Amino acid sequence: MSSNIYLLKNCQQCNKTFTARTTVTKYCSNSCGKKAWKLRKRQEKINAAISETEIKNETINNTNTVLNTNKEYLSITEASQLIGVSRWTIQRMVQNGRLKAVPFGRKRIVSKKQIENLFNE
Repeated sequence: MSSNIYLLKNCQQCNKTFTARTTVTKYCSNSCGKKAWKLRKRQEKINAAISETEIKNETINNTNTVLNTNKEYLSITEASQLIGVSRWTIQRMVQNGRLKAVPFGRKRIVSKKQIENLFNE
C-alpha cells in the first residue's frame, strides 16, 4: 500500500530540499544515505579509540595512586601494580615462599616492607 503523504524536507546530509513520502525519511537519495552511514561508522571508530585511550589513562592514574599511597599492607593486585608485574607473578612468589601473604577476609595481603626487601637482597 502506497502512502499519499508528500512532505517537503531537508536532506540531513546535503541540506537539499526534497519531497519525502514517509515521515521518517532523512535523506534525499540512496547515495546521501550511504554517505551519512559511512560518516556515522567513522565517528563510531573515532569515539571507540578515544574511549580506549581514556581507559588506558585511567589505568595509569590508578597505578600512580597505588605508588603514592602510604599503605603498609597491599593486596596482591596493588603489589603487582607497584612492582609492575602481573598478579600471577606475585601469586607464584607467594607459593614459592619469596613473599609471605596473609589472608585478610577474602583477600590476601602482603606487607610493603617485604616487597622492598625483594630489591634489597
